[in-house]
Amino acid sequence: MIKDGEFMVFVGPSGCGKTTALRMIAGLEAISDGEVKIGGRVVNDVPPKDRDIAMVFQNYALYPHMTVRDNMAFGLKLAKVDKAEMEKRVKEAARILGLEEFLDRKPKALSGGQRQRVAMGRAIVREPQAFMMDEPLSNLDAKLRVQMRSEIARIQDDLKVTTIYVTHDQVEAMTMGDRVAVMRKGELQQVGTPKTLFAQPLNLFVAGFIGSPSMNFVVSRVKRAGNGFTVDLGGQILEVPKQVLQRRSALAGYVDREVIVGLRPQDFQDASLGGPESARIKATIDLVESLGTQTLLHFKLDAPVVMTDDMKELAEDVGAEQLAKLEEGAKAGRAEFVAEVDPKSDAAAGDEVELTVDTTQLHFFDPETSLGIYDGGSEGAGSRLEEGT
Repeated sequence: MIKDGEFMVFVGPSGCGKTTALRMIAGLEAISDGEVKIGGRVVNDVPPKDRDIAMVFQNYALYPHMTVRDNMAFGLKLAKVDKAEMEKRVKEAARILGLEEFLDRKPKALSGGQRQRVAMGRAIVREPQAFMMDEPLSNLDAKLRVQMRSEIARIQDDLKVTTIYVTHDQVEAMTMGDRVAVMRKGELQQVGTPKTLFAQPLNLFVAGFIGSPSMNFVVSRVKRAGNGFTVDLGGQILEVPKQVLQRRSALAGYVDREVIVGLRPQDFQDASLGGPESARIKATIDLVESLGTQTLLHFKLDAPVVMTDDMKELAEDVGAEQLAKLEEGAKAGRAEFVAEVDPKSDAAAGDEVELTVDTTQLHFFDPETSLGIYDGGSEGAGSRLEEGT
């Protein structure tokens, strides 16, 4: 259920069904089962034009021979809205979108970002119950996409109109959505706030898809040590802190069993810059990426690579090269890791370094079900973690 006034984002790999789901809500695709309600009204058999929604498409769909004013007013003309009311709505939308000085121009005289604003303006003047946006920023360059991202979020917050936004870009999803629905092969994987998806992924797929750079995974084994537990990363032993066990009590059932351990790149630090000695691993750096605000250290661990269907699909979504790389690592028994460390780090390719691991942020997954291990075990994780599905 999508709440009134909420900004809901559908995200997932290409072909996962997010656009199809959007088109079903809009009435552009047939629904094979279930009900779609808009404002409490069942609309399964209601034509798209009568569903009181407005679409914003990837390709803008502007009429090249019309001015900005006429493009924005076109839907209102078809609905036979009073001329004075139509002019009022167009001017107000133009003010909100910063298009007042462009109302008499034609689309060819506008930049990509301005054309996208016109497409949004055409939706806004309709004053619909809901906006449907299908990858509206995918045709823009990276810098403009970031700018438009914040503008769309601001406009939606001002208008308080329920919005469903489809994107392949998980960074876009996490920065814009009140809640995010992660999809895979036509099935909903998890719905939650960006914070929940990042910190408490329901399964391996969500954990690997959400976050940039992606979460690191390795096959490990849980061992009992005194009153606690340990796991190993390529033969290097890490204690599992008590606070992790408190929120993952089901981990006790995995003693002497294999689990999949996940660690986000952000949970590493160059040990030369500080950190506890009790949670460190050694690594030989293969590649250093200096990005200004952070530095990415790439390294490998002698540990079994996670080769579930989830991981193969996530790698394939990045590209054939990434999948080949994953398969190569699996054959060699060497798991690829990325650590995001402070830019003050002096680590260079070829260096053997010590990295501090924030073990309070360890993630655990069942290798057979791919579900996260939490209080209720892998089977009970769904009911506790899915929000409003």
